Amino acid sequence: MVGDRLITQARLVEDGQLYTLEIHDGIIAACSPPTPDPPTSPTLDLGGDWLSLGGVDLQINGGLGLAFPDLTPEDQPQLRAIARYLWEQGVDGFCPTIVTTALDKIHRALAVIADSSLLTPQAGHAQILGVHLEGPFLNPAKRGAHPEAHLQPLTVERLERVLGDFAPLVRIITLAPELEPRGEAIHDSAPIAYLCNQGITVSLGHSLATAQQAQAAFDQGATMITHAFNAMPPLHHRDPGLLGAALTRPGVYSGFIADGEHVSPMMLQLLLRMNREELFLVSDALAPLGLPDGVYPWDQRQITIAHGTARLDAQTLAGTTLPLLKGVENLVNWGLCGVGEAIALATTAPRKAIGQPGLTVGQRANFLRWSGGGDRPLRWERLAIAPDGGVES
Repeated sequence: MVGDRLITQARLVEDGQLYTLEIHDGIIAACSPPTPDPPTSPTLDLGGDWLSLGGVDLQINGGLGLAFPDLTPEDQPQLRAIARYLWEQGVDGFCPTIVTTALDKIHRALAVIADSSLLTPQAGHAQILGVHLEGPFLNPAKRGAHPEAHLQPLTVERLERVLGDFAPLVRIITLAPELEPRGEAIHDSAPIAYLCNQGITVSLGHSLATAQQAQAAFDQGATMITHAFNAMPPLHHRDPGLLGAALTRPGVYSGFIADGEHVSPMMLQLLLRMNREELFLVSDALAPLGLPDGVYPWDQRQITIAHGTARLDAQTLAGTTLPLLKGVENLVNWGLCGVGEAIALATTAPRKAIGQPGLTVGQRANFLRWSGGGDRPLRWERLAIAPDGGVES
């Protein structure tokens, strides 16, 4: 029938097995193991190539020269251009990340995003899945590139001021749980419980939290940590701290950066051995994403981009300018995990971290097709089935 198509010999990242996908009018109608029955619809044989949804980037600070905290109403076209660029880089959805800045700038940026058409699916553009507020409730001793002047104490009253009328827009907030003035008590008016009641995912980061403080935050509803290893104490055999607590707590997801600078590949190997089920890749990309290396403005300061890594100075890492899927390639090239697992870390894992489904029946047939790996370069291409059954790539 017109509008029907079969995708055969597709290796899904969910379990590494081969499947046949039935597509009807551009929608996934069925997904099942291969059968010897002759096909009754036009067939696209992937020959065992990997098939996945596009990437989801839960921590991305800007792109094409625009930092999300600097958004103004006039930047709507540039915001769309960033979403178009991300789509071209294999990303289906993203959380624009607003780092610590003045309260009026936070509210202005939130207002611009709230008015964006990108909050709903747009053809050829990555969708905005909600905002990630990285700050301003961070420990000054682990603030990294965040300006100390705009950090705030962690109270419900301060959270209400920062969120304003935009709580439904905020998907994730990164905070340091040890800033909570009432310590480890669990109560309905505690900041973390307040955020969870608003439907906001609480991620712990830029923090000096002890393991006990982190466990208390997880008990209150925190389910994520921001860029594992970075802006937190290292693992210590007598003081496991925030990272140790997160990696041993079921249901807590840890984002990490795979540029080779923020975390040594050897430490990433250790991370993957400790907890493969609840890790996900982020880009932590900055405004110069998509631009060449060089020196760029960063609030009232400057950052230097070299080989895709951003620094405020020789000691202070500030993020990357590498697209999300570059992290997938790095993990495979470094021999840290197999192709399917590396792809899942950028596609299915971040979706799980924010409660979104992976590849399921009823979704649009928009995929990434992956080939290579091992002794061949890992490559991907967009693969979409149009409502008339045609193949778009």
